[in-house]
Amino acid sequence: MKRRVLLTVSYDGTAYSGWQKQPQENVKTVQGELDKACTAFFKNKTESIGASRTDAGVHALGQRAVIDIESTIPTERIPLALNGALPEDIVITGAADVPDGFNPRFEAVKKTYEYKIYNSKFRNPLYRNYSEYVREPLDVEKMQTAAEAFVGEHDFKGFCSSGNSSKTTVRTIYDISVTRKDDFIVIRVTGNGFLYNMVRILAGTLIYCGNGKIKPEDMAEIIESGDRQKAGKTAGPLGLTLVKIMYANF
Repeated sequence: MKRRVLLTVSYDGTAYSGWQKQPQENVKTVQGELDKACTAFFKNKTESIGASRTDAGVHALGQRAVIDIESTIPTERIPLALNGALPEDIVITGAADVPDGFNPRFEAVKKTYEYKIYNSKFRNPLYRNYSEYVREPLDVEKMQTAAEAFVGEHDFKGFCSSGNSSKTTVRTIYDISVTRKDDFIVIRVTGNGFLYNMVRILAGTLIYCGNGKIKPEDMAEIIESGDRQKAGKTAGPLGLTLVKIMYANF
């Protein structure tokens, strides 16, 4: 029985050169490992289609990908079956049958990311692969005030890297929050889509607001300018986690 299945994929991106498979066979990617596991289990060459091309070092709790299979295995058993063939740092946490033409990238209606900052006088080696270290004190209230300027539909031309290939740089941010618990600051943002490196640039800009390099009241003008040079740095990849991708029916 031929069918298309939507997988939810969780992974620690530390050991991988991003999600997307590369032409070089010696480059280790999450998609490459997933395709190998699917091909081995279903005994047929399988090539997944991912919803988001996360960069090297970026993590995910709710990446989505579709696979086309010919199998009678019940859908609810697919995650456990594939997890037995995957490395320990990649886990399938859900599966759902979807229509043949379903594309996980273009049919997504919302995406949520979290960016974690470890803000302390000293580094913590246990968190080095899962957060951006910032030594100087950060003012979370100022970061939250600045973040509110991102909410709504805006042209985020000034908040994407030069490798961006999207047809339009207009995106809608539905919600963004900046919270602190002990030495961790978490930026959580939900939108209808994100440009190349957009979340990391948003995070880097908010860090500049937190340490006084950018005034929160100037954020609206920075967005309006569309000038990448006026925004903050591109924060590192290790603090970024793709939390979830939402669809109308799945």
